[in-house]
Amino acid sequence: MDTIYALSSGSPPAGVAVIRISGPEAGNALRTMAGTLPEPRRASLRSIKDSERRLLDQGLVLWFPAPNTATGEDLAELHLHGGRAVIAAVEHALETLHGLRRAQPGEFTRRAFANGRMDLAEAEGLSDLLAAETEMQRRTAMAMAGGAFSTQVEAWREQVLQLSALVEAALDFSDEDDVSALPASFHDQVTDFAEELKTWLFRPRADKLRDGFRVVLAGPPNAGKSTLFNALLQDEAAITSETAGTTRDVLERPVALKGVPFLFVDTAGLRSDSDDAIEKVGIDRAQQQLDLADLVLWLGGEGEGPDGALEIDAKVDAADHQPKANPELRVSAKTGEGIVTLINLLVERARLVLPAPGAVALNDRQHMIIGDAHSALEEVGNLDDPLLVGEQLRLARLAFDRLIGRTSTEDMLDALFGRFCIGK
Repeated sequence: MDTIYALSSGSPPAGVAVIRISGPEAGNALRTMAGTLPEPRRASLRSIKDSERRLLDQGLVLWFPAPNTATGEDLAELHLHGGRAVIAAVEHALETLHGLRRAQPGEFTRRAFANGRMDLAEAEGLSDLLAAETEMQRRTAMAMAGGAFSTQVEAWREQVLQLSALVEAALDFSDEDDVSALPASFHDQVTDFAEELKTWLFRPRADKLRDGFRVVLAGPPNAGKSTLFNALLQDEAAITSETAGTTRDVLERPVALKGVPFLFVDTAGLRSDSDDAIEKVGIDRAQQQLDLADLVLWLGGEGEGPDGALEIDAKVDAADHQPKANPELRVSAKTGEGIVTLINLLVERARLVLPAPGAVALNDRQHMIIGDAHSALEEVGNLDDPLLVGEQLRLARLAFDRLIGRTSTEDMLDALFGRFCIGK
């Protein structure tokens, strides 16, 4: 196997740059660059030199012998001054050494997975952690990366194995006249197990946390949508004008409010009497956004918005404003009236459908696989033949194996680890 290296810290220039080396030649590379191997897991100050003994930098080196390392392989780290020239010189020196090459994106983590240092669910959690931009995303990703879900999956897998053992016993000790002697409580255990998995299928999903709670601002032209959109973002993202029909297309912006991820969507004004072909396209797209929304802020005529929309009485500061009789909120994006209250309400609504902070949230792949396991267990309730029951339990066990990567395809692994940065 090749030995790989990469810059594992942030882009230069930086105060410190960390170059990580992993693989069978990591020790030899460290000897060449630093003279001798330092004591394992203890930082040592060394002069960093290339194979021609030319001084490149002075920094800390660390040596981590296999197998108890991040990748499960021999691993070395060079902690250097974080200038571009220093990093480039050290990387060039490593490139000239026998058996070393630059790492591909996610290759360190993939080796950790291949060597049993983490399972697939933990790797997915680490990927989400690296991409986390809000506190809620970070805490949820930490739960997955820390092994909370993997522990649960192992418990499910053990439960399936115990049920399978009962089926095997029934087959081993049955005679030709009675091949269905499963314990009386067997089907009750399977039913309870299936119900437990069902509760997981109804949990808030990780994709909602990743993409953000989708809030669509909708209403007729000149209702104040873009001005409110800008106020919620605290940015002039949308062009505002007293001229009706200024917004012609869908405008999306992600933002975190009180640590909760949102995706705000500004839309073209909804009306049926436009003769402008471009505006008509914008109106059609606005209608489509209503179906995609987690919540619609309706700034149009009272009671004319889609079901479940939040009735907003906007532009309350305007001299010619006609107040709504019973709105959810009265706001003015220009004066700030009601904006804080609206943000608090949006955060409250979002938290009802997003995963609780620190709770395990399933991604699409995990949700689908748990659905497969649930279907297999439900099918057991329709069967009496232990051979058929055993096959459904086998399918459930294989599903749990897929969750944590005991069985996986190269294409799926390529897609996952390709999302990582090069030094991870």
